[in-house]
Amino acid sequence: MLSLGAQSVPVLSKDGQFIFCQNMEDVAEFVGLQGSGHSPLPPEALLDKWITVLRASQRYVRQIPNPRLTERAIENRDRSIRLLSHHIFRIGEAFLETALEDVEYRTNNANVPPADGSCLTGVEIASYGDGIIERIENWWAQLEDKSCRQKVRTFYGTPPMHQLLERSTWHSAQHARQMIAVLERLGIEPDNRLTAEDLAGLPLPEGVWE
Repeated sequence: MLSLGAQSVPVLSKDGQFIFCQNMEDVAEFVGLQGSGHSPLPPEALLDKWITVLRASQRYVRQIPNPRLTERAIENRDRSIRLLSHHIFRIGEAFLETALEDVEYRTNNANVPPADGSCLTGVEIASYGDGIIERIENWWAQLEDKSCRQKVRTFYGTPPMHQLLERSTWHSAQHARQMIAVLERLGIEPDNRLTAEDLAGLPLPEGVWE
């Protein structure tokens, strides 16, 4: 894909052209289908689900024994449990940078690791999450146009904020599912598992590690 000019994945190519697979409606149009069949939840519903997911992720990371945070979350990827759990909340911080500061949203924005010496324990990561949740709630309370039709700058174009809000919500949710899998692997029962109802309406991948 680098030969076509794409710098990140997932990407779909056809006849020498490519599209970033960040929005299913765009993908459906690219391959000649009449829509994806997915109807995004309203912004206020997405916000509620996102906060539910973030609060759940705080519970889960507090359950991880601190010495095990440096272990890989999954064997075939070089990402520690610490970085995975921090990433769940960093997704929210990256969203706020775009929504409030007009920073172009790129895939690596949400992958910024914690500063050296910070977020070393589950309690510290959960505390970082508290700050992000508070900022998201404040952003929403002060947002004048809650339809989220405002355009935002991303590496795949200038979609409405609603689309980036949905993307950020399911992105955090997918990693929260992975944290549940990590706890199960460690033989720890997740504290108040996310339910199917909690995740309903989000365009999540079928597989937990996809």
